[in-house]
Formats: sequence, C-alpha cells, structure tokens
Amino acid sequence: MSTTAPMPAETATEAPAGRTVELAIGGMTCAACVGRVERKLRKLDGVRAAVNLATERAVVSAPAGVGDERLVETVEKAGYSARVVAPDAAPEPEDVDAVRRLRVRLAVALVLFVPLADLSLALSLVPSLRFPFWQLVVAALALPVVGWAAWPFHRAAVANLRHGTTSMDTLVSLGVVAATAWSLVGLVATAGQPPVASGWQAVLHPTGPLYLEVAAGVTTFVLAGRYFEARARRRAGGVMRALALLRPDEVALLEGDPDCGTDGDTERRVPAAVLRVGDRFVVRPGERIAVDGTVESGAASVDTSAMTGESVPVEAGPGTPVVAGTIATGGRLVVVADRVGADTRLARMIAAVERAQAEKSATQRLVDRISSVFVPAVLVIAAGTLVGWLLAGGGAQQALAAAVAVVIIACPCALGLATPTALMVASGRGAELGIFVKGHRALETVRAVDTIVLDKTGTLTEGRMRVAGVACVPDTDPAALLRRAGAVERASEHAIARAVVEHATQELGELPEVEGFTALPGLGARGTVEGADVVVGRPELLPDELAGRVAEWEGAGRTVVAVTVDGAAAGVIALADPVPDSSRAAVDGLRARGLRPVLLTGDSPAAAATVAAAVGIDAVDVHARALPDDKVALVQRLRGEGRTVAMVGDGVNDAAALAAADLGIAVGAGADVALEAADLVLVRDDLRALVTAIDLARATLGTIRGNLVWAFGYNVAAIPLAASGLLNPLLAGAAMALSSLLVVTNSLRLRTAAGG
Repeated sequence: MSTTAPMPAETATEAPAGRTVELAIGGMTCAACVGRVERKLRKLDGVRAAVNLATERAVVSAPAGVGDERLVETVEKAGYSARVVAPDAAPEPEDVDAVRRLRVRLAVALVLFVPLADLSLALSLVPSLRFPFWQLVVAALALPVVGWAAWPFHRAAVANLRHGTTSMDTLVSLGVVAATAWSLVGLVATAGQPPVASGWQAVLHPTGPLYLEVAAGVTTFVLAGRYFEARARRRAGGVMRALALLRPDEVALLEGDPDCGTDGDTERRVPAAVLRVGDRFVVRPGERIAVDGTVESGAASVDTSAMTGESVPVEAGPGTPVVAGTIATGGRLVVVADRVGADTRLARMIAAVERAQAEKSATQRLVDRISSVFVPAVLVIAAGTLVGWLLAGGGAQQALAAAVAVVIIACPCALGLATPTALMVASGRGAELGIFVKGHRALETVRAVDTIVLDKTGTLTEGRMRVAGVACVPDTDPAALLRRAGAVERASEHAIARAVVEHATQELGELPEVEGFTALPGLGARGTVEGADVVVGRPELLPDELAGRVAEWEGAGRTVVAVTVDGAAAGVIALADPVPDSSRAAVDGLRARGLRPVLLTGDSPAAAATVAAAVGIDAVDVHARALPDDKVALVQRLRGEGRTVAMVGDGVNDAAALAAADLGIAVGAGADVALEAADLVLVRDDLRALVTAIDLARATLGTIRGNLVWAFGYNVAAIPLAASGLLNPLLAGAAMALSSLLVVTNSLRLRTAAGG
C-alpha cells in the first residue's frame, strides 16, 4: 500500500521551470538505496537529485515538464514511499519507536547468539560432547535470531526482489537464509547418528550444527551497525527542528488604518504563516519577531544573539530593521513585515543548513558506487560457483557448500564495523578529553583542513559581559558611583545590567535598594538610590575628561554606559567580553599544525580587532559585522579559493556556516542548533580542546581508513578462496569473525590517541 500523502491540487500540475522540490522518502536502509533513488530520479529528463539517507529527504531540481506527482511515482516504483514536503518545513520528530524496536531486536539477538556460539563451537570441535536432542537446543537458540531478529533484512530483501533490485539487505538475508537452511538439513540428517569426527577433522569435514551460529552472528553484527546508524539518524534532523523553533506559531496582527494611529487598530492573533508583506504586527516584551521587517513605532531592546551571536542587545525604534527569530525585551514594538515565509533571513538559514547536510562526503560517495555493484557481483559469483562445481563433476553438497561459503564470506560485517567501531572508541576517548565526535564527515575532512574560521563571542571570548573599567568626574567616588549604578541595574534584566550588578556585588557586597525604578527602552534605566536620581544608559553629552576616556574604550571595542546623578554626569562604566588565556594557546596550537586561523564575528570592527590582537590572528584575517548570510558567504568564498575550511562557533547564527563548512566544530556551551549542525562538539570550556579534537579526528580517520582497507581486502582475497572450495562455510564464518575482530582491535588503539 502506498504511503504517499495526498497532495494539493496545485502540486499535481506542472510547476515553474527551475523549481526545487523536496521529498520525504521512507524505506531506505543503506547506501545502495540512496544510489537507486538518485538513479531513478535522474533518468527523468532534466531532473537532478541529491538524497540524504540520514534525514530521509531528497532535494530535487526539476523542470516545468516534470510534475511533483511524477517524481513521487518514480520513487515509489523504485520500492520506496515518498511525499512532497514544504521547502521550509522542519523535519518530522524522530521515530523513537523504530529505534526502540531495533534495540529490542539487537538485545534478543545478543542474548541468544552468545550461548549459541559457545555451544556450537564446543559441539563442532568435540563431537563426543553432543547430548540427546542437542539439535533441538541449537535450533531453539538460533531460529528466533535468524527469523524474528533478522526480519527487517528479510522484509527489505523481498521488497527489493519485487522491484527487481538488490541491496546490502539482500546479501545479508540471502546469507542468513542459506546458512540456516543448510544447517537445518544437516541437523536433520545427523539426528541419531554417532559422531564421526572430532577436532580439526570436524572443522575441515564438518557434520552437524555447521552454520547456525554463523547465521546468528551475521544477524547480530549487522543489527548492531543498524542500531547505531539509526541513533545517529534520529539526531540528523535536529538542526532544522531547532531552527524552526525560533519562529513563533502565532503573531498579533494589527488591522486598521496606520494613518489613524494605533488607537484605531484591531489586534487579532493569527498564525505567523499567514503574514504578508506590508502587514503590521505587534511584538511584546519576551516575544520572538515572526518575520523580517521594520519597526513602525515603539522602542525596545532586541536580543539578536540568535542571528548575530552577540550577547549585547541592540536598541530598536522607529525605522530600525529587525529580523525573524530575535526577541524583543523591555518594550513593545509595532513592526511592518518586509520579508515573509521562505524569504526571511531565518528561513534562508534553515535552507542553507539543509542544503549543506544533503552534500555527500567522499567516503559516502565511494560506498554508494561500490554498493551499486557489490551485491549483484557477489550473487553472480555465488551462482557461478554453484554451476561451476556441478559442471566440473563435483557433488551437490560440495557445490552448495562452496556457494554458501561465498555468500557468507562476502557478508559485509567487517565493512559495516569499520566506521562504527572507530567512531565508538573515538567517542569514548573524546568524552574523556572533552570532545564529542558526531560522525565520519568530520573524520574524513579534518586531515585536509587548512583554514580554521573562529567565531568571537563565546568561542574566543567567554561569551558574557564583564566590567572592564570605571571612570568618574572629579570629586566623585568610584565606589559610590558603582554602588548606585548597581542598585539601579539590579532591577533590570539587560545583559549589561547583569554584568554591572555582578561586578558591584563582588566589589562592594550588599547593594542599596532602588525606588521608583523605570526602564527606559532604548536608553537605559532610572531610579532613586539613597535619595539621588540615578540614570544608567547611553553616553550622550559628557565632560571632556570623560569623553576622551569613552572614545578610547570604544576604540578598543568596549561597550560604555554613562551614569548621571541628579541630572549631572558622574561617570562611565566600560564593559567587555574577556578573552581567556586558553584562546591564545589554542590559536598558537593551530598554527603549529599548519592551520590558518580566521576571525569571523557579528560584532564591531574595533571589538574584533581587539580580540584578534589578543589571540594572535592577523588583521587581514579579521571579518566583522557579519550576519549569518555573510558568514556562509565567507566560508563559501574560502572554499572557492581552494581551501578546506573548518568553522568553529557556538550560536544559532553560526549554524548555517557550521553546516556549510567542510568541518563544523561547535563549542559545547553554545546553542542547541549549533551543536546539532556541527560535526565535532567541544564539551570542555577551553578552546585548547579544539587542538586536541584535531589530533583525535586525524587519528580516527587514519584508523577508519585502515579498517576499510582491511575489510575490502579481506573480501577481495576471501571470495576466490571460498569459490574454489578451500573454505567451507564454517571456516568462512570464522574468517568473517576474525576480520571483524581485527577491525575492532585496530579501532581500540584509539583509546590512547590524542594526548594519551
């Protein structure tokens, strides 16, 4: 039964030329499935497609002559479900139940496989240990594994067969079924017979429970790989989901004549998706701005950290442009929508992240190509082996044993374990070092990285404002100034206010109470402290002795607030985001490894230059006032120059650049969306972990490459031996297990990598 969702009437017609269609695809299990879907879609005239197995999405470029229904039908004819999804729609919630079912199958397989393997080995090597009805015990342990636990492979293989295709599931299912059937025949044939061989004779000329442990082992190993893959896939759509949460579901739409003032307006809550260009809507304190627009009236501080990454809110008033995803604090705004839907900066960021995730890595492309021919080739070799032995006069048992050995020896256990085991060991080692390795994309890219793009706030700096200096007019006590300013700011929630209060409390202890506190949107705060009228806010007209100091501080990229007492300027307070010593050490470490550091920030040029000088980044590699689109553009420009780029960031505004870079590295204290978009996450609050992460990733990549070379080489060498009859199925299973053991052992060497 088709699972395609009903499509709106307009999608059934031909769409404009050059359009991009996004499809949600179900039923894919491996790289061969991805390749098959892409090939089927590309057979349509003018269609290009990129399929992402992790997110189960396909981004399709189609001309006007190919409607959406035809795209869906093409995918369904390939044996998979498909439906059209909106370009800016977030991925659906993870299928937690599917992962849980896979975990249960793996647990059952492990519980039964371990005693089955021990028992089969003992009975094969020492037939005298066989007891009455031992065949039933062996079968009872094996059949639930090769039947129920392996059912997803059998179901996929049957589905492939119906559509005349093959995949890794076909090979796994065929190997399991062949080994099981051969073993059951052998068990029935030997029932009640005395043992005729022991020791190596039982191995070289086996009679008994030959391959049930092999079939169960294949099932268990492949299920383990699928389980870890499914866990990773659950998180793959987290970037778009986290970004989508920045968009409010509803908005307060104003209906009325704007020339008559807001008093005549009618306010109505409507879904944010219905907003159109020119609509006017209200943003109250604490609400997110729904679309990009311009402030018509009102004043407020706007927390832009989601888009710029900077911790200091900006002041918005009439004529100020605002963007979707930011938060209004401390005031009410009336905004006129300028860009809505897919045209907003936030929607473009979501699209950039999804496009970047759809790109295939070099290893994935290699696996796609190999998978497209590997399974059919193995089946042809197995069939050829069977026919060849029969034509050469070999007995049916000998011919079938050689063919089964080919299928079993070709099962991709070592290949399937090559990457997951290295990743698991590297993940454990990384956890000890404060690093989270998320996938092979990082590991295969890091060796080629030559440029590291570093965000400023929260990456090179602490990410929080701190008081950096206090200056007063003559005859004013700095302690008194700080005490009064702290008292007023204690009633405010502004980021600058929190820094002033924290510093004043540390320096002076308990602060006096403020009376008559008033927030001044866009200006600051006001209150009465110890009988004096105190205002903390923007520095306006200042005495000469303070103006010079303010110019000096602002030239160094610091934020300055002025304090007036009873209407007269009393002093100024400078705030800065400190640069820890570890940042300079990290930059030096990157240079020592041949990497070029680049500073990229949404902050002012002065602030960027100050931080760059503190950590040792050249002025030519400093880029300031960069919005999310600008960050992506710089990353793409560097890549266009032939550089392999790693991006390090911690904010929502960094997510698109993290995904667009060859290697994305997030700081663990950052926003969830940045952590999802990155390939490596630095959990430790120390940028020197970046250098350690580079070392660990390089070591892990080398291990994975070694594992893959062994896994491929093993199949290339073992298949001819099996086809020539030099490996019976039991030895083939043992060789397969040995190959997997070698891969795991090689991966375990990573436990001492990177600083060990």
